[in-house]
Amino acid sequence: MRSKRARLFGGNTRSRLVLTLGLAVVLPALTLIYVNYRHVKSIQRDKKIEALIHRDFQYVLSITEKRLRQKTIAFIDDARNRFPSTADNDAEKRQKLNALLATNPLFSHAFIYDAALGDKALIVQSQTCMSEKDHERLVKTYTGWFGMEGREMAQNINKKTKRLMWYSYVDTTTNGPTYSTTALFTLPSSSPEQPVLAGIGFDPNQLKQIFFPAVIDEVLSKKLTDKQDASIAEMLHELTPAELEAGGPPDERLAMNVYLADTGTAEDYRPFMTSSTWGVGEPEVAHNLDDPFKGLSLGIKFQGTTAEAIGRRWVTQSFMILGVLSVLMIGGLVLTYRSVNKQVALARLKSDFVSNVSHELRTPLALIRLYAETLELGRITTSEKKNEYYSIIRKESERLTALINNILDFSRIEAGRKEYDFKETDIAELVRNTLDSYRFQIEQQGFALEEQIEPNIPKVRVDREAIARALVNLVNNALKYSDHEKFLGVKLYREQSVLKLEVIDRGIGIERNEQSRIFEKFYRTCDPLVHNTKGSGLGLSLVRHITEAHGGDVEVESTPGRGSKFTLKLPIAGVTQSSVAGIGETTSATGAA
Repeated sequence: MRSKRARLFGGNTRSRLVLTLGLAVVLPALTLIYVNYRHVKSIQRDKKIEALIHRDFQYVLSITEKRLRQKTIAFIDDARNRFPSTADNDAEKRQKLNALLATNPLFSHAFIYDAALGDKALIVQSQTCMSEKDHERLVKTYTGWFGMEGREMAQNINKKTKRLMWYSYVDTTTNGPTYSTTALFTLPSSSPEQPVLAGIGFDPNQLKQIFFPAVIDEVLSKKLTDKQDASIAEMLHELTPAELEAGGPPDERLAMNVYLADTGTAEDYRPFMTSSTWGVGEPEVAHNLDDPFKGLSLGIKFQGTTAEAIGRRWVTQSFMILGVLSVLMIGGLVLTYRSVNKQVALARLKSDFVSNVSHELRTPLALIRLYAETLELGRITTSEKKNEYYSIIRKESERLTALINNILDFSRIEAGRKEYDFKETDIAELVRNTLDSYRFQIEQQGFALEEQIEPNIPKVRVDREAIARALVNLVNNALKYSDHEKFLGVKLYREQSVLKLEVIDRGIGIERNEQSRIFEKFYRTCDPLVHNTKGSGLGLSLVRHITEAHGGDVEVESTPGRGSKFTLKLPIAGVTQSSVAGIGETTSATGAA
């Protein structure tokens, strides 16, 4: 009945353990994993990674446009300060215009248009690299254009804050399309009633080969003077210093280009200038430029990959991390459950041990007290009966001593303080004496004892008391757990350099899956006879420790319902035993004794 209550208690404890782990650990962990899973799925569904990268792309393109405008306007502002005055004659004007063009190779030509001068209203100076034919075509174009709209254009420019206007156009040449832009402004020396129109044209080849690449490389290499711009660019890549110098890792370098934006179709996509990292393909994100480069667009992409591929990779990595965390969590929970469950089972076994030991101590003590009181009261008159009572008191005291010795030995072993006294011993004589001491108990319980001791057994170095206790524990197990056929066999023989001591019974036997556990401390098999028979669960633990301390081993062969055979193997010679042996907390100990 008590064992049943213990099993119910153990089952309830495990149920509470599972419930506690579920509510306190598993449920919150699973909820967190599920929430993260749904979050990653929403990122995958809504393409948030791609949107974030595209937003940062747009920011970089805005930075690039800002740098292009700043540099271009800085060039124009410097050039306006160098422009001729309206009071200069034609020769002085041409001389100053040529000097201005010499300061900046980005300028292709410069002009002044003063409508008040009539036929001499337009003065155009160009770079020496411009052909005479192109120069004449330029003069003709400006003469016709300014002749019709020059005065009105000058008045409109004066109404603007910076008194600056841009004129951009795409021209088709034999080498393909080309882009030109011209800055138009009025000279500060002119009067509001008679404004003088001036301008500077930018060389398309210089824009394509020098200006655009320089600004784009400046942005891509993060060499920005604006700290906020630099931090945004670095945050976009998250690159190491070495990668910053190289422009990023090979598959995630930013690449930019400038292309003509007047087509509007993918089939007519015409790059005007591309960075060295561009490779092939169209931009992933584009940004149309305003003045001074209206008609052009900036494009950006990653070299060797796309924002979509990066988003897929991030989602895949996130799912893998969630999977690994889930496996680790489940593994940790399983290990925790097994560890706690083991401690619960150990606590239950210890509780059973205390109960069983208490019972086993009470039984011999009660018998000793009973027979001693009977003798003390003088109720026994015959010498034969008195001797019988004395014998019972002696045997019960021996039984009590053996039980206490087992407990003390186990305590010393657990503490690592068990000492063995190894001496040359006639083990055959030791086995006979031990069996003679228990022969009366064996016969009283109706057991047939078969003793086989091989002659000429050599002496061995053993602890006499420890070997005797191991044999007694095995004999006691055989007596306790033999219900029908009461047979006990003890066999001592030599096999090469090993001495074998066998204890055989025809009792209840041991299931195969329990044979490896019967030597664990406090462990008792599930057979009903074992649970109904009181025992400490330390006997076989001590047997194994004693045998191992002598440099030997213990084996069990058993068939349920047909009995068991325990074999102690002890080395005869050539083995040095330690005078002190102990086991730690993880050492297994016990059988059903």
